[in-house]
Amino acid sequence: MAAKRLTILGSTGSIGQNTLDLVRRAGEGAFDIVALTAHSNANQLAEQALEFGAKFVALASEENAGILKTLLRDSNVEIGVGPDALVEAGKRSADFVMASIIGSAGLEPTLAAIEQGIHVGLANKECLVCAGELVMTAVAQSGSTLLPIDSEHNAIFQVLDQKQPESVKRLILTASGGPFLDRTPAEMYNITVSDALNHPIWSMGAKITIDSASMMNKGLELIEASHLFGRKSGEIDVIIHPQSIIHSMVEYVDGSYLAQLGSPDMRTPIAYALAYPARMSAPVPKLDLTQTGGLTFFEPDLEQFPALKLAREALNTGGAATNILNAANEVAVAAFLDKKIGFLDIASIAEKTLDKLGRANLAQSDLASVLAIDEQARITATESIQGLSRS
Repeated sequence: MAAKRLTILGSTGSIGQNTLDLVRRAGEGAFDIVALTAHSNANQLAEQALEFGAKFVALASEENAGILKTLLRDSNVEIGVGPDALVEAGKRSADFVMASIIGSAGLEPTLAAIEQGIHVGLANKECLVCAGELVMTAVAQSGSTLLPIDSEHNAIFQVLDQKQPESVKRLILTASGGPFLDRTPAEMYNITVSDALNHPIWSMGAKITIDSASMMNKGLELIEASHLFGRKSGEIDVIIHPQSIIHSMVEYVDGSYLAQLGSPDMRTPIAYALAYPARMSAPVPKLDLTQTGGLTFFEPDLEQFPALKLAREALNTGGAATNILNAANEVAVAAFLDKKIGFLDIASIAEKTLDKLGRANLAQSDLASVLAIDEQARITATESIQGLSRS
């Protein structure tokens, strides 16, 4: 069997590193690395390129381009620098592209991969949050297969009867609840960055971990699921499941519930997507249900986690609202990580930005308009942050 040609957009992040871990374990001849990309981590990108024999590497930031070129000067690796180089990586002929660039920056490279008509592993939920209709139209036109990497959406993909959509009553996304599940809104006022980065279950990048703490992550997943599976907001529920053993469920009209279970390890959904439609071995801890100590479920408190409520409202509003929400949240999370604002200000800034722009009925019919609205929302959110800092 010929090696599967693989590109990883965002290879130095947690998803990219876990993907390469599976490639390494699969052994020589299983995968052929076409392209790897990173934002600014030139050292790690060079190490990966040399270890896995990448043909092309792309660094989004020009700041460390010199370091990358020095490290790879004695190799045959082709080097690209800047946002256009990320798109070039997505266009390189491959059998599978892992799209794991965080945030709206991953939209254009992911679209480039989708337009190849190949299997694309979607680890960037913001693509569907920012431009769900645009992305799903591209999938339909190209014949690409979009394989979700988020554990929740991957779970639904595995148990959803896509041949009989009328048999599905609702999708149920599970959420761990993050590190602040037992805190009251008043107790969350003085949360520090280190508090928010201390997730009890999952090991993820900083931005995603903060989103999990605020439950904005689950709100974005709600929006993603709507586009990915063609379901309205009222057909998707979110429940808290602190053990993170059941990754999501599908309720059918006959009363059956189908769920995917597994140890909380991102290498499971990554392996599923890499090998699809087959399966491959993954070095994840064995799930022993006799040792879990019970599985619990309850509804999220929307006063405690207003970000989840905001996301559903944005989905119901439609148009550019979810794009605006995502951009404002990215700006606010970055400000929180820089200790410029408080934890509770994240959702507040997103809400203010939606109030200012969400009702403007902004049209986004193509990539250019999506990016323009994204930029407008970032400017508005930044102004709100500056207002907070002066108060």
